[in-house]
Order: sequence, then C-alpha cells, then structure tokens
Amino acid sequence: MLDKSQVKAWLEHPKQRAKRSLSAFFRWGFFALLCGALAGVAGTLLFWVLHMAQSVREAHGWLVYLLPVAGVIIVFLYRTAHMASDRGTNRIVCAVRGEEEVPLRTAALIFFGTALTHLYGGSSGREGAALQLGGSIGSWLSRVFKVDRQVAPILVMCGMSAAFAAIFGTPVTAAVFALELATVGAMPFVAFWPCGLSALIGYAIRLATGADTEFFHIAEIPEFGLVPLLQVALVAIGCALVSQLFCHSMTFSGKLIKRVSFLENPYVRVVVGAVGMVLITLIFGHDYNGTGMGVIEQAITRGEADWYAFLIKLVATVLTLKFGFKGGEIVPAMFMGATFGCVFGGLIGLSPSLSAAIGLTALFAGVTNCPIAAVLLSFELFGAESAVYALLAVPISWSLSGYASLYSKQHFLFSKYQLSAWEH
Repeated sequence: MLDKSQVKAWLEHPKQRAKRSLSAFFRWGFFALLCGALAGVAGTLLFWVLHMAQSVREAHGWLVYLLPVAGVIIVFLYRTAHMASDRGTNRIVCAVRGEEEVPLRTAALIFFGTALTHLYGGSSGREGAALQLGGSIGSWLSRVFKVDRQVAPILVMCGMSAAFAAIFGTPVTAAVFALELATVGAMPFVAFWPCGLSALIGYAIRLATGADTEFFHIAEIPEFGLVPLLQVALVAIGCALVSQLFCHSMTFSGKLIKRVSFLENPYVRVVVGAVGMVLITLIFGHDYNGTGMGVIEQAITRGEADWYAFLIKLVATVLTLKFGFKGGEIVPAMFMGATFGCVFGGLIGLSPSLSAAIGLTALFAGVTNCPIAAVLLSFELFGAESAVYALLAVPISWSLSGYASLYSKQHFLFSKYQLSAWEH
C-alpha cells in the first residue's frame, strides 16, 4: 500500500514523474552494467576454470585420491580468512532481503574452493558458486557507492543474475531465479530491469569467450495428449518425493555432524567426507565426481541411466557439501532429477529422454521453491516443444515438495496451499 508521501509523488506534475522514472531507469541501468560486467567476467572465468578442472580430472582419474588434501586446503583458506562458519548461499539469501552484507573475500574463497572441489572429484555444482560469487560482488559495489539499504539488495541480485548466466548459460532463468529465490511468494519487480540487463551482459561475456549455449536435445517427445500428461504427472510426484528426500538429507546430515564429537573438527570432517567420496568412486566409478553433466546429458539425449544413480549422487553430494567442500547443490539436484526421471518414466511407458528432462526441471522447482524459474529453465535447456509438459510437472513438484528447501534462510511469505500468509 502506498503511503502519503508516495501518493503525493504520484500527484505531481507529469514532467516531474517522467523525470523521476527516467532517473531511476538510468540509475538501475548503470548499476546493472557495472554488476553485469564484473560478475560476468568473474563467472565466465570460473566457468572455464571448472571446465578445465573437469578435463584434467577425467584425464587423470588418480586425482581423486588427493581429495582429502584439497579439503584440508579449503578449510585452511576459510579459517585463515575468518570465515570458518561460512553459511554459503544462505548468506546471499539474507543479503537479498537486506538483512546483512557479504564480504568481497567470499568471491575469492568460493572461486578457489569450488575449483579445488571439482578438480579433485568432489560432488558439487556450479550455481552455488555463481550466487555467492556474483552476490558478493554486488554487495561490495553497494558499499563502494554507499547506496542506501533499499538499493543494496538489488545490486546483490544483479551480481547473482550475471554470474549465474555466465556460469550456467541460461540468462532468462538467471534473472528470474535471482528475483524468486529469497522470498517465496513475493518477487521484487523493481529489480527486474537491472537483473535482466545484468544477466544478458554476463551471458554475452560468456559467449564472447567461445563457450557454447547450454542446450539438450530430447530424443523423443510424444504427441500432446491425456496419457503423456498423466505419465508426466506421475514423474512429477516422484520428483517431489525425491526433492524432499534430498533437502531433508542435507538438513539431517548437518545436524548429525554437530552431534558426532570427532566431526566437530573441520579438518577431520572434511577428510572423512573426502574418504567417503573416494570409496564411492572406487565402487561406482567417476560418474559421481564433479557436476556429472555427462550423466545428465546421457539421460536426456539417449534416455539411459542407472536406477540407483540418483541415490548415489545424493550421498556423494552430502559427503561433499556438508563435510566442508564448496560448490552448489542445484546441479546435483538436476542430476538426481534427470536420472530418476529417466528410469521412472521408462517404467511407466513415458519417453525416458523426455522424462529425464521433466525430472530435471521438476526437481529444480522442488528443492529451490522457484517454479517460474524452473519453467523458464525448461524453455532454455530443452526448447518450447517440451516446455508444455514442464508447465504441468513443475507446479506439481513445487506444490507436493512442501516447505522443504535447500536454503534454510529462504522465507515463505504465503502458504503454498491457500491464499494467506504462511504460518511457521
């Protein structure tokens, strides 16, 4: 609701209103250009570093045996920088709501921490690094320009959008995801213009370096009809359950670690997690190291996946991210969604390739509580032809996943099940 001063402003002379609008437009445009350029360069650099890290790791599989050493280095870096109790993406979520600032050293730490994790075979994604990298740059710029508390969160979102678009290659999803993430049920549309521009700049920088656009070709898409819709709905219901399993596993493992005395030491904890990852690699192979994009691509383009793949990836991600390594949770969630969807969809008669794509977007919606971004992700990754099925799967998974979330600081402004404020 507008207060008296805002009503008065609207009643001013049209020229004054136009002047205010143009001033705000160009101010946001300036900050978007600056955030987009800085976070876009940083995000693109991280993209190529992770790309090279994956190539080196795949060429030298023995590097996974050095994962404990990499973990010790990561813990040492964070403790030396006085960020031993770093809350990762949760801190960025709080910054978007204007509750706190993010130190610039977060960018450097998440950059090197994620690179080491990927190089030596930890199971993590890229988007957590993107959000923290871009968000810390945006927060730093807000301090450099000494903007007020209402402007600072928008700069954080601009940085998030640019870095996400640069690293993941999906600018439309990047802009909306930054708006949708912090508070479920309320999107700050005032940030739509600057976040959109920042995302485009970050994406343009990525393309200028020769990086490809992320896109997966679905092998078989059935003709639109009642039977495929029912099958997609069943896949979405399954993904909602898997998303709850993943979120609760991450939360429970964090609580369990605090109750085990010898795991209180961060060096011991990270070595235990690394040893667990080494064992997984020895038993199941290298598919569960890094992002696992090769497995995701195989599930979607060829319709092939092991029935247990999503469970092993879940365990591997918990051992990596909850035990001290760095990266993101969303790409592992996409891995789980694609492999689960591929197998389950094939069992019920749906195209395994399509159901893998549906599983990826449905699980993304379930674990992040960002359904609009999830539908847009389907358009960007798979094209418009399959997005009609995502329009059914995403709301189902989002609704049935309840209030589980990968981010404990995410706020639910409204109930998922009725038009009222959410009661804790």
